[in-house]
Amino acid sequence: MTETALHAPKRLDYVPAQPAAAPTNGGIIPMSLRTVHFVMPGGVADPSRPSGGNAYDRRVCLDLPGFGWQVRSHLVDGDWPRPGADARAALARTLADLPDGTAVLLDGLVACGVPEVVVPEAARLRLAVLVHLPLGDETGLAPEVAADLDARERTVLRAVPAVVGTSDWAVRRLVSHHGLAPDRVHVAAPGADIAPLAPGTDGVSRLLCVAAVTPRKGQHRLVEALAAVRDLPWSCVCVGGLDQDPEYVAHLRRLIDGHGLTDRLHLAGPRSGADLDASYASADLMVLTSYAETYGMAVTEALARGIPVLATDVGGLPEAVGRAPDGGVPGILVPPEDPAALAAELRGWFGEPDVRRRLKAAARGRRSALNGWASTARSLAGVLGRLPGEPRRAA
Repeated sequence: MTETALHAPKRLDYVPAQPAAAPTNGGIIPMSLRTVHFVMPGGVADPSRPSGGNAYDRRVCLDLPGFGWQVRSHLVDGDWPRPGADARAALARTLADLPDGTAVLLDGLVACGVPEVVVPEAARLRLAVLVHLPLGDETGLAPEVAADLDARERTVLRAVPAVVGTSDWAVRRLVSHHGLAPDRVHVAAPGADIAPLAPGTDGVSRLLCVAAVTPRKGQHRLVEALAAVRDLPWSCVCVGGLDQDPEYVAHLRRLIDGHGLTDRLHLAGPRSGADLDASYASADLMVLTSYAETYGMAVTEALARGIPVLATDVGGLPEAVGRAPDGGVPGILVPPEDPAALAAELRGWFGEPDVRRRLKAAARGRRSALNGWASTARSLAGVLGRLPGEPRRAA
């Protein structure tokens, strides 16, 4: 277990320079900063394991001080959400070391699998749990493992006074699935930094998928769809970590090779910073074939560059796609279990210039309407500010 200053200032591309004078937010000034302790997975800053959840955690550490909350970050190493004894002990020590009444924000990946550690602390700490993805929704888990994680998560979430989801869909899911009181579950959707418009390649043929290569992200369905339209002049780059599920990655490589697509579909591994920016800049269409998403930050990152989206109609992805101010839809959503539908929409993308023009115009309109990360931090600050002054007793 280590403590790190993730909240320390750092350069962020495309974020306007801030004025020299510290801004106020609703009357909050730096002298009035309160403190929240944010407990996160140890790999949150590991560039070889990028994820939307990690990016979200890092960013709110930077932005919460602007809304009255100083962040003390605690990184706990472990194989979350099913950690070994050492990781559980490290988390227990981290929480035990905090004084009674401390405000604590816990990443759900760390908190939700270990009710035996978290629930007792709910009697003396002011806890909020940030759920990036319900644990049982991860694809590829054995049924008994998924059921166990689901039950553990329910125990944790019912014990804490505040739960945060990353989309309206996620909030509804958590309330209905775990039987939570609606007034204790709040939304803080990810923000997006507006980036330069992507010039693309030729306006049609370069496809980009940004997602860790795992069963939940469903890249095998993308491969099947692309094999069905091999006559079209596409190329595709899949950007995302390759080490979370080596068996799935090996299966995907065999599938790509079996369809004869190795020269057209490239698994590029994780990219960040300028390399990731370059991947987006060359993209004409973003594709995402997930089985489950609470929001879909890669979608808004694409839309922040004016790139249209072709994605599965699951979870919070429709919210992430959204609409332009004029009502235009900047993407196409297809059923999650239907590679043929994905292939059909790809043929439409290549074959119908009017469709492409409409989608690109809507993507640029949506780009101008995206909420920034300040909106996310403001929402989280509101949740923290409403934590009860005295910890509620865990049931």
